Amino acid sequence: MATSDPTTELRTRMLGSDVAFTVSQPWLAYWLVVLRLVGGWWLLHAGLDKVANWPFDASWFVGGAAAGTSIGPFVTMFSGGLGLAFTNVAVPIGQVLIGLGLVLGALTRTAAFFGAFMMTFFYFINGETGGWAHGLVTGELLGIVIFGMIATVGAGRVLGVDAYLARTEFFRNHPRLQYLIG
Repeated sequence: MATSDPTTELRTRMLGSDVAFTVSQPWLAYWLVVLRLVGGWWLLHAGLDKVANWPFDASWFVGGAAAGTSIGPFVTMFSGGLGLAFTNVAVPIGQVLIGLGLVLGALTRTAAFFGAFMMTFFYFINGETGGWAHGLVTGELLGIVIFGMIATVGAGRVLGVDAYLARTEFFRNHPRLQYLIG
């Protein structure tokens, strides 16, 4: 009776070093897919909701809520004019693209990085304006951790488009592009 080997070796580069580890249990590989799908749906749903209720207006967040926070000096630069117009488009479209990337497992590392980047703003602004009423560990912080894990472990290479992309000649001939997929 032939048995199949249930192990998958995930290879990636991290901070300039090759990293590889074996996922020896199928459930762990599927767990990576679940994390990717849940995180992806979270942002995809948020972005589609904003698109469906267009026009989106971020002025309350970048102009009002951000003022007086530790990242306020950077964020409030986007509270008027072209900065606000950019933010009003970038947030919903960014959430949709990040969500799609994670759900499909396409350019997963890039999508997860920008998901964590976006969550960092939400974390500090929501936390500081609310006086950290819900503590330091919030949904936004958990989002940062989940997106960081997705980017780190190569979750897009398990049942994702990135598994196909990694095998293409284009990505093999351009090794620096491996940083974009996961």
